[in-house]
Amino acid sequence: MKQTITQKILASHCNKREVAPGDFINARVDFCLGNDVTAPLSIHELEKAGIKKVWNKDKVALIPDHFTPNKDALSANHCKILQEFSKKHKIKHYFEQGRVGVEHVLLPEKGLVGPGDLVIGADSHTCTYGALGAFSTGVGSTDLAAVMATGLCWFNVPESIKFIYKGRLPRWTGGKDVALFTIGHIGVDGAHYKAMEFTGPVIEKLPIDDRFAMCNMAIEAGGKNGIIAPDKITLDYIKTTTGKRYARYAKSSKLLTSDKGAEYVDIHEWDISKIEPQVACPHLPSNVKGVSALNKVSIDQSVIGSCTNGRISDFRVAAKILKNRAVNSRVRLIVIPATQKIYLQALKEGLLEIFTKAGAAVETPTCGPCLGGHAGILAEGEVAIATTNRNFVGRMGHPKSFVYLSNPAVAAASAIKGRITSPEEI
Repeated sequence: MKQTITQKILASHCNKREVAPGDFINARVDFCLGNDVTAPLSIHELEKAGIKKVWNKDKVALIPDHFTPNKDALSANHCKILQEFSKKHKIKHYFEQGRVGVEHVLLPEKGLVGPGDLVIGADSHTCTYGALGAFSTGVGSTDLAAVMATGLCWFNVPESIKFIYKGRLPRWTGGKDVALFTIGHIGVDGAHYKAMEFTGPVIEKLPIDDRFAMCNMAIEAGGKNGIIAPDKITLDYIKTTTGKRYARYAKSSKLLTSDKGAEYVDIHEWDISKIEPQVACPHLPSNVKGVSALNKVSIDQSVIGSCTNGRISDFRVAAKILKNRAVNSRVRLIVIPATQKIYLQALKEGLLEIFTKAGAAVETPTCGPCLGGHAGILAEGEVAIATTNRNFVGRMGHPKSFVYLSNPAVAAASAIKGRITSPEEI
């Protein structure tokens, strides 16, 4: 039976030669994670069950990134639960403030996930690591508790959809635009519980940061996981992050690809040579239009950051547009590097100075406004453009506010103009 890359990874983690879509399996997990919103419930369940020891203290990450730095007493208490549990169980990968980052940027940066791995996290955007050729997906807090206790997780093997992108990406477009273009075509449930496999000439040349952005957005189409077969771009990235573990990931047995003739429930093929920057309009990631159709939409806030677009390449693009220019006096521009390493690199390259001189507020690494946590909440009637991944009703604050999703170039250009606009206009 010909196997997709997703099937191969799942089969290898349940000691089977092959698995088929619809099979129920109990699979070995390589790494798991939780944050300050989801992990407290997992910890409660573990303690209620009388579990005295986690399955592997080196394969669990607890990352307080959502409502931190603590925005109120409740969020502080959630973080305290993580801190005390980590101390009690000697959890190696607990990241306190000052060392923490947005989880789905931090873990790849630390070399904790890689090709061929099976990773679960109590956060829906755990699908991000598919950019490295891993099977990674979000689960509930109780499932995370079970994994922390046993190292195993059950799965219904998903069907796969193949996406083939041809042509060449135009200027000012990247992985975020390809993701929004895709979701706009298939809808928020177009890949319901399916593996979204991204392929084609565009993907083969796509930088790793853009691959992260694409796989991060798989859940917004209902996908179980997003995945890109590992290649030289993947290996070049993990060589800088995994250290001694690089050799393990570089083995041919880890660099899995889909078999020719593998079965897909659907195949989408597009030439994207002529797409312009894509923008998702309220209140769904699938309500996508080209940026030129929205140039009369005024904004109150622009956010550049998150687990989708909070990487150094994103800030380089934004700084290129903002250099020697000023944020519109009616607009709040909030810039959030996703990790301390990215923050320091942006500082070293002078990007933070560019942002600050332009009139932006630069925040410490946090999920913050993405989920309506803090550091950028919208008031009634306010409009934001953001490089985040969701624009549901009330996602960034008041239920009568409005969020548009874009790439960093569009978010930066719009902050200057005070309305949604293409970087070409700047």
